[in-house]
Amino acid sequence: MAHDRGNGKTTMRLAGKVAIITGAGRGIGKATAVKFGREGAKVVACDISADLAQQTAQEVGAAGGESIGLQIDVRDKASLTRMVEAVVTRYGRIDCLVNNAGIVQDATIRNMTDEQFDSVMDVNLKGVFNCTKAVLDTMLRQNSGVILNTSSIVGLYGNFGQTNYAASKFGVIGMVKTWARELGRKGIRANAVCPGFVSTPILSKIPEKVLKALEERVPLGRLARPEEIANTFAFLASDEASYINGAVIEVSGGLTL
Repeated sequence: MAHDRGNGKTTMRLAGKVAIITGAGRGIGKATAVKFGREGAKVVACDISADLAQQTAQEVGAAGGESIGLQIDVRDKASLTRMVEAVVTRYGRIDCLVNNAGIVQDATIRNMTDEQFDSVMDVNLKGVFNCTKAVLDTMLRQNSGVILNTSSIVGLYGNFGQTNYAASKFGVIGMVKTWARELGRKGIRANAVCPGFVSTPILSKIPEKVLKALEERVPLGRLARPEEIANTFAFLASDEASYINGAVIEVSGGLTL
């Protein structure tokens, strides 16, 4: 929420906007859903887990926002069509899509299987394409909309053992830059956020010693909180970012300096 110094009132930057967030069941997606709700958006929390989607919707409600939780699989176009129809029927519009759903299946190139490569690309890259295609007609009818993709610093610099993940995250940046060119004149902005190391369940399997070493590489001396990535998404979704299009914003604590 922003403070309006002119009249002393607190304003909500996303008041009245309808936002769909994929991968909203945990981590960055959940934090983004809660942040958007607090900023006044009507939040559609989507996850492949129906239970996690509902839990996030409940958390948004507990934080004072409005939300529904929907189970979707970003690989399944039929489920995305049903989701968009449900959202438009309920709210009449779609103002923002946050393409956040993603998976990790790491291995060195020598050991990576076709299945590992394909599954990551199907969710992290093709899933972003599928979701954006699903909402696009609605945004075009409105002559307005914001598409936000979760990339990664790995999508800028690569990372050992992440051929599939890095390729997918490079890919969503390429999509954003293409969509910014194609859709800007139609009132639709597209941007990407590249988080660094974030304290989320995706890091739960990493040994404590390795996490400590990661923290020491960051000039700020710590991992990011999911809420700090969510704050960036909320700004980009708001009218305050009305001239930001085709941007790739690194939120890494200076990790890559």
